[in-house]
Amino acid sequence: MADLTQLEERLGHRFARRELLSEALTHRSVVHESGPRGKAGAGQRHADNQRLEFFGDAVLQLVLTEEVYQRFPNGDEGQLTKLRARLANRHMLYHMARQLSLGDYLCLGKGEETSGGRSRPSNLADAFEAVVGALYQDGGLDVARRFIRNLFQAEMERLGSSAQEDNPKGMLQEMLQDHYARNPVYRITSQTGPDHAKHFEAVVEFDGRELGRGAGGSKKEAEMKAAMEAIAKLRAEAVENKSED
Repeated sequence: MADLTQLEERLGHRFARRELLSEALTHRSVVHESGPRGKAGAGQRHADNQRLEFFGDAVLQLVLTEEVYQRFPNGDEGQLTKLRARLANRHMLYHMARQLSLGDYLCLGKGEETSGGRSRPSNLADAFEAVVGALYQDGGLDVARRFIRNLFQAEMERLGSSAQEDNPKGMLQEMLQDHYARNPVYRITSQTGPDHAKHFEAVVEFDGRELGRGAGGSKKEAEMKAAMEAIAKLRAEAVENKSED
């Protein structure tokens, strides 16, 4: 295994119990090959990273839940769940593990080593969660939270942009509350068609002024499209006002 000092620098934490970091980087194949009374000595066994992976998963979920909850105050439960899932999926964890070069530090059994285990996405994603667990166990929640926030900062910013596209009603509400501290009002202006093919039209108003209209196969879709038109109108007005100044 490579020297862990450089990895500690990347993690932003010097471990008081470095054995926790070593455990987080130890793949279960080491245990399988050594056995309960193998290289670890009589009556002992190597500790693999599965327990820390389990713990780190919970810590990661908590911190990312805090982040999306605070960043998107108008998001409902369904939206917040989707946003968190974009950050905590296996592909993202694999990507973060590669940023940290965790593959260089993995302790693998011979079979896993020769079969490409050092770059296997599942191994790296598991190791990342285990490292988060080790950070918590060694330094507490604040250490783990700081590490996660720093590492996910760019992804959080990208998430904000995509979330606005996914939730135009929430975005419009934020735009108006920033200046007026009041919410827009939505009205369904028409409902036509048979039950299996309904067509709705909606309007969004603010202080008696119509900001946008939209239509769709559900009330939600019609309101979302009305919000999108309102956002476009407000942005255009902001650009026009700025050019006049």
